Amino acid sequence: MGLDLLDRTELDRLTTRRWFLRYCYAPEEIERAHRLTGRRRQEYLAGRFAAKEAVLKALGRGLFQGVAPRDILVGRAAGGAPHVELRGSAAEAAPGTTVLISITHKGDAVAAVALTVPSDDIPSDDIPRDDISRTHDEEERRGS
Repeated sequence: MGLDLLDRTELDRLTTRRWFLRYCYAPEEIERAHRLTGRRRQEYLAGRFAAKEAVLKALGRGLFQGVAPRDILVGRAAGGAPHVELRGSAAEAAPGTTVLISITHKGDAVAAVALTVPSDDIPSDDIPRDDISRTHDEEERRGS
């Protein structure tokens, strides 16, 4: 299990740097962030960063310990819940592992909890996924 907590403004300076975005976020997440503005963009990036930190902790790794955060994609399941897809270095570090994640925002606080379980324990049909590129308006209506 991994847990991360941060203030949503902690990443403001870093997210203006292209290297940071490319290192920490999957291309789909960067694309999604570019479609958001203001506080919503800040919350989105902070939530994804907290989720990635929680996943790294659940995998027994630190931020610069062999797993690139961009290889941890935090998308959405069809019902709106966050969903983790391990790619590249993250998938290699945790073969046969599924990561369950929860992200919450309250005021300026952003928290995420990640739990790793063997993939065999979760039928893949039980986690329907939708397209991560859902429109901004749809996510705003859902409060995502």
